[in-house]
Amino acid sequence: MAEQGSETSKRALSAALYRIFRSLARLCLRHGVPYDQVSELAKRAFVDVAELEFTIPGRKQSASRVALLTGIHRKDIARMRAAEAPGDAAASTKVAAAARVIAGWRRDRRFLDRRGHSMALPFDGDGPSFIELVRRYGRGDLPARAVLDELQRVGAVTQLKDGRIRLAATGYVPLTTSDESIEIFGSDVSDLVATIDHNIAGAPDSGFFQRKVADDNLPVEALEDIDGRIRREGQALLEKLDRVMARHDRDTNPKVEGSGRKRAMLGVYFFAEDVTEEDE
Repeated sequence: MAEQGSETSKRALSAALYRIFRSLARLCLRHGVPYDQVSELAKRAFVDVAELEFTIPGRKQSASRVALLTGIHRKDIARMRAAEAPGDAAASTKVAAAARVIAGWRRDRRFLDRRGHSMALPFDGDGPSFIELVRRYGRGDLPARAVLDELQRVGAVTQLKDGRIRLAATGYVPLTTSDESIEIFGSDVSDLVATIDHNIAGAPDSGFFQRKVADDNLPVEALEDIDGRIRREGQALLEKLDRVMARHDRDTNPKVEGSGRKRAMLGVYFFAEDVTEEDE
């Protein structure tokens, strides 16, 4: 009976993966990424996960065991072990730095005015400045000028007549079809998949919060109102919960005590499409 349940789960997972792969195929074909390149990336991901996360305690992970777990030939495993991991460090660094700088600008009292709003900052100076903001929250050797250029490029800041820099956005939203938007795609989708994987694999009372609402018989005319409400109320919710997380964040509040170091995130998204006969 357990074996039958396992086969049932595999069929359900195969159907779920097919839906995910269709979305990924659409994205890849739109950006000119062929199947063989995606296949090679998938192989690398299988090898890395098997090597790092499916080990036997006290034993070194061998190529033979990785091959057994993944079904990938040992020659391919050896080749992938010797190659650099795929990634775009420049885009990743730029996205992370820009997002952290905006978050720090909105959270840190040193960069807020008396009403609790983000101050308009001079680029440099003795008091609160944009350079000081980047120094505290940029984390890395990315120059403040490069961060400013990126924030200006996406419209997140404006420059006042007196030269001060004013925050004009509540978050870092890169231009569509840019390296930065694709970097965020990789980060956000992997976090969502990791959340669902955790909830499927873990005990019922140990899952992360995961909910959605959906309807499939909405008139076209209703979408503008729904989208507007989600943008306003979703943004308000994110800002409220961002303040909750900031109270416990050591970068924003150095007095926070406790052990270990955790990363946590919360996301809100809205999607709409036509209902087809296949969906009925």
